[in-house]
Amino acid sequence: MRVLLIDDHPLFAQGMTFLLAELAPDVDCVTARSVNEALGLGGPFDLVLLDFNLPGPTGLDALAQVRACFEEVPTVLLSGEEGTESIRAAIDAGAMGYVPKSSTPAVLLAALRLVLAGGCYLPPQLLPGLWPESPAAPAPSLRPAAAPTDAATAGWGDRLGLTERQLTVLFKAIQGKSNKVIARETNLAEGTVKAHLSTAFRVLGARNRTEAVFRAAQLGVSVGGDIGRR
Repeated sequence: MRVLLIDDHPLFAQGMTFLLAELAPDVDCVTARSVNEALGLGGPFDLVLLDFNLPGPTGLDALAQVRACFEEVPTVLLSGEEGTESIRAAIDAGAMGYVPKSSTPAVLLAALRLVLAGGCYLPPQLLPGLWPESPAAPAPSLRPAAAPTDAATAGWGDRLGLTERQLTVLFKAIQGKSNKVIARETNLAEGTVKAHLSTAFRVLGARNRTEAVFRAAQLGVSVGGDIGRR
């Protein structure tokens, strides 16, 4: 497993390198101190960890550049910022997780395992702030979910009133895949992908991908693994 860590603090980066050794027995952690340096590194990578505050391109600009270069690699933001707006914006821009640097090592490892299994991690302690209208909503599980079977996929389609194709597009969006990647994997036009997502978001009562992740977690929808390749 190859992990790209983009962080400009050498001490933190060194600590993360030791910690990531617990993620898998064969982890190769490649480090970069800026997005520009990272974009010059050769892949492939299985996971990208990105500091939210960097020299040069930073924040959402850094995320956009990383996503464009490694569009099919899950990206997780590591940040000292715990504001709900930053989390909303990052997830909606394609990040597969947002882990505050105040998190414990156990939480970080659990979050990364969830992301590697195809899920999306949101910090549970901040969920009430993300959606104040649902303060008692359950947090997404830290345990990776099994890949949905065709029967399970069809079952959720029936419950939500979505076609199999609409549900497939929704699941792939929740997995952090861009509209371009979804279109390529499903052999659909990007305009069709956008239309399917618009319908799915409306059914979930979500305004964007960030809220769709949360609503899916509330419903217990499992989105791990590869689905809908027919």
